[in-house]
Amino acid sequence: MRRFIAGMAVLALVGAGAGCGSSDSGDTPTSEGGVAQVKVGIIPIVDVAPIYLGQQKGFFKTRNIELTMESGQGGAAIVPGVVSGQFQFGFSNMTSLLIAQTKNVPVKVVANGVASTGEAGKDFGGVVVRKDSPITKAADLAGKKISVNTLKNIGDTTVRESVRKAGGDPGGIDFVEMPFANMPAAVENNQVDAAWVVEPSLSAVTAAGGRVVAWNYVDAAPNLTVAAYFASAKLIADDPDLVKRFTEATNESLAYADAHPDEVRAVLGSYTKIDPKVRESLTLPKWPTEINKPSVETLAELGAKDGIFGSATPDLSKILP
Repeated sequence: MRRFIAGMAVLALVGAGAGCGSSDSGDTPTSEGGVAQVKVGIIPIVDVAPIYLGQQKGFFKTRNIELTMESGQGGAAIVPGVVSGQFQFGFSNMTSLLIAQTKNVPVKVVANGVASTGEAGKDFGGVVVRKDSPITKAADLAGKKISVNTLKNIGDTTVRESVRKAGGDPGGIDFVEMPFANMPAAVENNQVDAAWVVEPSLSAVTAAGGRVVAWNYVDAAPNLTVAAYFASAKLIADDPDLVKRFTEATNESLAYADAHPDEVRAVLGSYTKIDPKVRESLTLPKWPTEINKPSVETLAELGAKDGIFGSATPDLSKILP
């Protein structure tokens, strides 16, 4: 069933790209008293804390932007929403955006989103196993069943790289798709041999005695740019001033979040159900304002190596600012 849903998401993505030229469904936001009413498609996870914090601090309001955040299941669902004009801006991991570019979906990054800390042992995502698992290192993941939140995306390509770098053969890994929230129980109940998780699921597994055996974001590239905010090519052409103001406000939000981790932990309570005790202890990602382009190039190379782009090759000049 999950494979069917993932397939439908890809079809929706392609359909959005094919139909974008004739859509008048509202890329240009409505304005009230000179204030742009802007909808942003997000995933309600730790990664997007800065935009909520920036909203609280008035960074968008001072630029005449009134934000409304709307949740999507993932980047593959948010991309067509941005192209159709349902959202003016969206948040997605970089691999989903690279996939979109290879399908000629007209979107482009306008601001950084979130980055790995670059530190093994102190990152916000990793591959976890039960405390009594015989798996002790990344190479041991070869041939095992590993859960990821989306097949053929940033999770499986970076996990394979961890295995490669540890001297293992990633070719026989059996990736299974499931929501992050279900992964701690799946690990504990031996439904999978390992799981790629991000916070707060990472803290949930380790609190139960689980172990991290690979830091896949760290293994993929130094200070990996994991995700970004993006807009449709139509909005960028039609309202460059709005895009400029959104980018400026987002950058201010990213910088503020990076410098005020206590306020980040507090704002998480406004849009997630993460337990307050977990919020205080989980590992936060980094929120630089600059996109690490070499790391995005690495994601493109890993995706090509693992065949997730089909016969196409991502053109980074068409997706990055």
